[in-house]
This record gives sequence, C-alpha cells and structure tokens, in this order.
Amino acid sequence: MFWPMLAIALGFLGLAVLGILGIKVFVEVQRLGRQVARTTRRIQQAAEELEDAATDLARTGEALR
Repeated sequence: MFWPMLAIALGFLGLAVLGILGIKVFVEVQRLGRQVARTTRRIQQAAEELEDAATDLARTGEALR
C-alpha cells in the first residue's frame, strides 16, 4: 500500500511543479510581449522621425538649387 500512495503523491508533486513552471513561463511570455510591443512602438517612432528628417533634408536641398 505504501508504493501506490508514494507513486500518487509523486505524480501530484510532478503536476504541481509543472504547473508552477507553466505559470512562470506564462508570466515571462507576457513580459516579453509587452517589451516587444514597446520596442516596436519605439522603432516606429524612430522611423517616422527619420522620414521627417529626410523630407526636411530633401526640401533644403531643393531650396538650394
């Protein structure tokens, strides 16, 4: 009777460990998703600023002609 109870207890313990690790992975994936979204916004903003600067530079070049 001892071995079946030990096997069941170890099974539940294994499931608990997997559950905790799953929660940790879920939290880290959410954090990574937020970081990717923030970085995407920053890249988009930098691209817009670069486009504005290029447009201004093109206008300046046309005005010098």
